[in-house]
Amino acid sequence: MTLGIQHQTSKFITESHVDSEKEAELFDNEGRHGVEWAEIVYHYLTFNTEVPPPSTIYSTSDGQKPPPEPPNLVKFTSPFEWSESRKKIAIGVSCLVTALTAFTAGSYSPGVEQMGREWDVGRVAGLVGITTFTCGFAVAPMVLAPFSEINGRRPVFIISGLLFVICQACTAITRSYAGMLVVRFFVGVGGSTFSTMVGGVISDIYHTADRNTPMALFSGAALFGTGWGPLVCGFIAQNTTWRWIFYVQTITCGIAIGVVTLTFKETRGSVLLSRKAKTLNAWYAAREAAGYYGFDMPDPTAPGSKVSQRVRWLVKSDEERSSLGKMIGISLYRPFHLLLTEPVVFWFSLWVAFSWAVLYLTLAAIPLVFRHNHGFDLQQANAVFAAMCVGSILATILSIYQEKTAKSYGKLPNTPEARLYFACIESALMPVGLFMFGWTSYGDIHWIVPTIAIMLATMGIFTIYLAVFNYLADTYHRYASSALAAQSFCRNILGGIFPLVTTQMYNRLGYGSASSLLGGIGAALTLVPWILVLYGPKIRARSKFASEIRE
Repeated sequence: MTLGIQHQTSKFITESHVDSEKEAELFDNEGRHGVEWAEIVYHYLTFNTEVPPPSTIYSTSDGQKPPPEPPNLVKFTSPFEWSESRKKIAIGVSCLVTALTAFTAGSYSPGVEQMGREWDVGRVAGLVGITTFTCGFAVAPMVLAPFSEINGRRPVFIISGLLFVICQACTAITRSYAGMLVVRFFVGVGGSTFSTMVGGVISDIYHTADRNTPMALFSGAALFGTGWGPLVCGFIAQNTTWRWIFYVQTITCGIAIGVVTLTFKETRGSVLLSRKAKTLNAWYAAREAAGYYGFDMPDPTAPGSKVSQRVRWLVKSDEERSSLGKMIGISLYRPFHLLLTEPVVFWFSLWVAFSWAVLYLTLAAIPLVFRHNHGFDLQQANAVFAAMCVGSILATILSIYQEKTAKSYGKLPNTPEARLYFACIESALMPVGLFMFGWTSYGDIHWIVPTIAIMLATMGIFTIYLAVFNYLADTYHRYASSALAAQSFCRNILGGIFPLVTTQMYNRLGYGSASSLLGGIGAALTLVPWILVLYGPKIRARSKFASEIRE
C-alpha cells in the first residue's frame, strides 16, 4: 500500500491508460498539450510498495525517442527476502573476517619476548600492545556505527578493512616500541568493524526468531579466532621472527578484504530502500525529459480506479535520520547513559566484560603456566590454545542444536528471557573451568587436565557472549545498538587490562588462588541470568527504553 503526500494541489489525468491516439491528442513535445499536468506528488516508498506502471508508453510526436528502459530493481530487494544461499554467503564472509580480527588480538602475545629483547622492554610493557588494540576496538564503533547507518555496511567494511590491512603491514615493519603501540591502536580501529557490526548484519537479514544460528556462528568465530591466533603464531615466533607474525596476517587479511569487496553485498535495508528511491526517481526524470509523463497510482477518492501522477519517492528513514554530527554525539552518549541508568545493561555488561577479560587473560596465563610448570617451549605452550578452538566449536554446535531441539518440542516461549534458559546452566562452565585450571596447573598433574579446563571455560564464555547479545537485541530493539555498544566498550577495555596484571597476580597469589579468585567472581555473576529469567518481565516493564518498544 502506498501512502501519498501531495505537496501541491493539482489536476490529474484520471484514465489508467490511454491509447496512442489519445496520447497524441493529450501530449505535445513538452507532454502538456491539452492537459495541465500537476506538480510532482511525493509518496513514501517501502519494500512492500508496488512500483506503478507508466501511464504513457507510446511516442506522441514524430521523431520522439522511445522511453528509457526501466531499471533493474532486483538488487534493491529487502535483505529479509534474500535467498538462503545469499544470506549464507553474507554470514560466511562476516564470520571469516571476524575470526581473522580475533586472530589479530591473540596473535600478538607469542612475539612479545622477541619484541622485548629488540626494544629492551619488559614482558608487561610488551603486552601493552594488546591493550592499545582493544582500546581502538572499543572506541571506534562508537563513531563508525553512524557511518554504517547512513552509508551502509559495505563501504564501512571496505574502508575499515583497508585500514586494517595497511596497519597490519605497518606492525610488521615498525622499528620502535612506541610505533608498535600506535599502530596496534589503529589495527584495533580497523578490525573493530568486523566484530561489532557483524551483529548488525545479522539483524539486517534475519528476523528475531531466526538469529540464534547465525549469532552462534559469529560468536564461535570470535572465540575460535582468539585461540587460533596464538596457536599458529607460537610456531611462527619460535621458528622465524616476530615480524613474520604480522607479515602472515597482512597477506591473509588482504585476501579476506578482497573477498569481502567481491562477495559482500549491502545488507542495510534503509540504505537499499534509499538507493531504490533514487534509482526510480532518476528513471522518472529521464522519462519526463524524453516527453513521457505520468504513472498509474491508486486513486484515494475512488477505490479500485487509477489516477495518473508525476511520482517521486521518499523514504521515511531519510527524513528521520539526524545529521552525522548529531548521530555521532548520540552514539557516544547513549551507550553510557544506558550503562548507568539501565540495570539490565549494567549487569550484562559487567558479566560479559569479566568473561571477555578472562578470555584475554589466557593470552598471558597459558604460556606462563605451561612453560614454567610443564617445561613447554614457546610453540608447545601456545599449542595449548587449541583447547580454546575446540571449545568454541563444541559450544557453537551445542548452541545451534539445543535451541532447535527445544523449539521442536515447543519448550521455548517467544520472550527475551527464553534466550537465557541454556545460559543459566552452561555459563557455569566458565567458573568451573577457572577453578579446575587453577588447581590442576601444577607440574605433577598431567598437562591435559588444565587444557580441558581451558576448553570448558571457553564454552562458558561463549554461552555468556551469545546470551548477552541476543537478550539485549531482543529487549531494546531500536536501542539495541547502543546497549550492545555499551557492553562492547566495557568488555574490550577490561579485556585489554587483564593481560597486564596476569603475571603479577599469578606469581603473587599462586596459580590456584588466582584462578579461584577469578572463578569466585565468575560464579557470583552467573546469578545474572537467573535473576532475569525470574524477574525479567518486571524489570523490563520499569525500563523507559525497553517498555517504549511496546507503545
